[in-house]
Amino acid sequence: MSLQPFYRDSWCEVNLDAIQYNIKQLKQVLSDDTEIFAVVKGNAYGHGDIQVANAALEEGVYGLAVTLLDEALKLREAGIKAPILVMSWVRPEDVKLAAENDITVTVFQKEWVEQAKVHLFNQTLSVHIKIDTGMGRIGIRTLEEMEDLIKELDDSHFKVTGAFTHFATADEEDESYYRNQQSRFTECIGMLKSYVKDDNIVIHSGNSAASMRYPNDMFDAVRFGISMYGLYPSPFVKQIQPIDLQPAFSLHSKLIHVKKLPAGEGISYGKTYETQGEEWIGTVPVGYADGWIRRLHTQHVIINGKKMPIVGRICMDQFMVRLDGPYPVGEQVTLIGRQGDEEVTVDDIADTLETITYEIPCSISYRVPRVYVHNQEIMDVENKLYLEKNRLK
Repeated sequence: MSLQPFYRDSWCEVNLDAIQYNIKQLKQVLSDDTEIFAVVKGNAYGHGDIQVANAALEEGVYGLAVTLLDEALKLREAGIKAPILVMSWVRPEDVKLAAENDITVTVFQKEWVEQAKVHLFNQTLSVHIKIDTGMGRIGIRTLEEMEDLIKELDDSHFKVTGAFTHFATADEEDESYYRNQQSRFTECIGMLKSYVKDDNIVIHSGNSAASMRYPNDMFDAVRFGISMYGLYPSPFVKQIQPIDLQPAFSLHSKLIHVKKLPAGEGISYGKTYETQGEEWIGTVPVGYADGWIRRLHTQHVIINGKKMPIVGRICMDQFMVRLDGPYPVGEQVTLIGRQGDEEVTVDDIADTLETITYEIPCSISYRVPRVYVHNQEIMDVENKLYLEKNRLK
């Protein structure tokens, strides 16, 4: 699982040990009979899909969940044999490819089934039925729709292997809407099981929030997404902390230039920052093309175990920080993560940007290489010595 070598002094560090720790924590509250789908959509929320998938499978998860057929095929091409569920819409004309690669797709439209069977020939496609109990996104909404869909799926081309829903408010303090969705889902599953007499159907409703907060409500499996990466799905869930989590994602760079400026010097585009006296200014080679967007100009980074402010506008490829003194070129800069007693969390960045934690690691672009820690060792062979020499212990 080594990476290609990279030639810049900025990187994301993904701690696979933390991901496995988080899976262990969820297992402790779930029933022994409840399996886990590791959600690795969106390049594993920006962490790296193949690496995270392998770490999660090593920890004993049942299967993997993605959004796109493309994502599922990438995992298959990497040699992963575990069950893979595509949770969103797949084009009917592409179902043959899914069947050939033993990929389960999501179904919720009678018309889709009619179109898809034309492309399957003598193949059988594994499907999970999506039930919209109140998310309003995709899925069947009524018992009548369920009945029509099940009858259409009663065909040798299809095998119903599961059904699921998604909770809209499981991460909020008010439980009423969650309970309503749970009731509607239970009713639909009752109808499904009256038609499909198969004990091997996998019923799953729990996202991270529901899985952690209501483990006794879960069915055959849960989908562990954001919290597998060590992030709580909302401030409320972080406050109550139903299980302990360890963040898996950190972002680092190095100083590439340090200078002492006199008073009255402007920094970056628009001269939005001006030195008040003699100041040490450092340049960090990360910018909005890397996902470190301009609105983060009020953020701090950590250098030498101390928080130091970003000054001036963030450029496409670089930004500047006000230092507390001279530092050598090559000094490590932590944008997200911990140095000594100081820490900048994904939550801190999300708060600054007035968004949710999910968005932050997803936004760090492909230009920033990911390196992986497993069993407390850097897994990137090509850069192992480079990183062990330069990263803070």
